[in-house]
Amino acid sequence: MGCVSSKQLKRDKGYEDPNILAKETTFSVNEVEALFQLYKKISHSIIKDGLIHKEEFQLALFRNSNQKNLFADRIFDLFDLKRNGVIEFGEFVRSLNIFHPDTPMAEKIAFAFRLYDLRGTGFIEREELKEMVLAILNESELILSDDAVEQIVDQTFKQADMNEDGKIDFEEWKAFASKNPALLKNMTLPYLKDITMAFPSFVLNSGASDEEL
Repeated sequence: MGCVSSKQLKRDKGYEDPNILAKETTFSVNEVEALFQLYKKISHSIIKDGLIHKEEFQLALFRNSNQKNLFADRIFDLFDLKRNGVIEFGEFVRSLNIFHPDTPMAEKIAFAFRLYDLRGTGFIEREELKEMVLAILNESELILSDDAVEQIVDQTFKQADMNEDGKIDFEEWKAFASKNPALLKNMTLPYLKDITMAFPSFVLNSGASDEEL
């Protein structure tokens, strides 16, 4: 694979010093450099400007740049820390850090809460939960009846909405997630534990071939 020099990284858009990123995350400097190879592959899959656009992000996740998916949209929005419509390298590394096996569970719980809080109100409402359940089922190619989906939402609120005000606040979500760790299963990617060994198999499903880069 080979390492990427800081000089080479600096020529790319959204550059951030791997040493700084390593200090701020669970990743080592070598792992940050390996993540740059993944970042470069995704960010050159369609637009080729060194930044990850939503279409490229969806292509990497689902092999389809045109498929509308609320789950993918939410993940992209949370990765896009600067809210400028693209994911820069530093944002990519900091956001992936949430999914590292060694990242504290509290950070994963907080990220999952923001994922479900579609409208950014500080609460998860019934309709938001239903929309996300449907999106996750769609992404997993699972089909459930409307009654089954409603039952999932009902049971979640029955357990999580402790004060029965029709919405789930962060403290309620934290208690609910702590009792139901399976909720956070997708918040951990085991191969991030040793990205230098896992690469290039870590490349999600980017449509860009090595020859194109």
